[in-house]
Amino acid sequence: MTRLLTYFFRGLIVLAPAVVTIWVFWQILTTLDRWIGVDVPGLGLAVTIGLITLFGLLTSSVLARWLVRFMDTVFNRLPLVRLVYSSTRDLLDAFVGEKRRFDRPVVVQTSADGVEKAFGFVTTDAMARFGLDDHVTVYLPFSYTFTGVIRIYPARNVRPLATDSSELMAFVVSGGVTAAATKGSAPQR
Repeated sequence: MTRLLTYFFRGLIVLAPAVVTIWVFWQILTTLDRWIGVDVPGLGLAVTIGLITLFGLLTSSVLARWLVRFMDTVFNRLPLVRLVYSSTRDLLDAFVGEKRRFDRPVVVQTSADGVEKAFGFVTTDAMARFGLDDHVTVYLPFSYTFTGVIRIYPARNVRPLATDSSELMAFVVSGGVTAAATKGSAPQR
C-alpha cells in the first residue's frame, strides 16, 4: 500500500503542473475565442496579439500619441479609475516597457545583525526628495503570488546580484523551489 501511495504522489507531482498549465492556457484561449466570436481554437489569441501589435504600431503616429495623452489625462482625473489605470500602466511599464524597473536584482540585509536577507529589485536610487540620501527603494516580491512590498534600505545593505531578473523572480515566486542561477553568489554553509 505504501508503494502505491508513493507512485500516486510521484505521478501527481509530474502530472499536476502540466495539467494545470494546459488548463489555464486552454481557458485563456477559449475565452479569447468566445470574445471574438470564432470557432477556430487559437484564432482569438492570434487576433488579439495582432490587434495589440497594430495598436502599438499606430501609437507611433503623432495623432495616436495625442490620443494616448488625452486618454491618460482623462483616466488620471477620475479618482478610482486613476488608481487602477496608473497602477496597471506603471506595473506593465516596469516589466516590459521602456522604463523597466525590475532589471536590477539584489540581495538585501534585512536584519541589524546581517543574518536575515531577502531577494528583491532596486526600483529607485534617488531618495533625496524624502531626505534619505543614502537609501534605495527595493521591491520584495512575495512567493506564490504576483504581489510584493517596497521597502527602503540604506544602500550599504543592498548588494547587486549577477543573475537574470526573470530567473530571480521565478525563484522568489516559487518559494525558493525553482533554481536561480547566480554568478559569484554561492550560498554560504
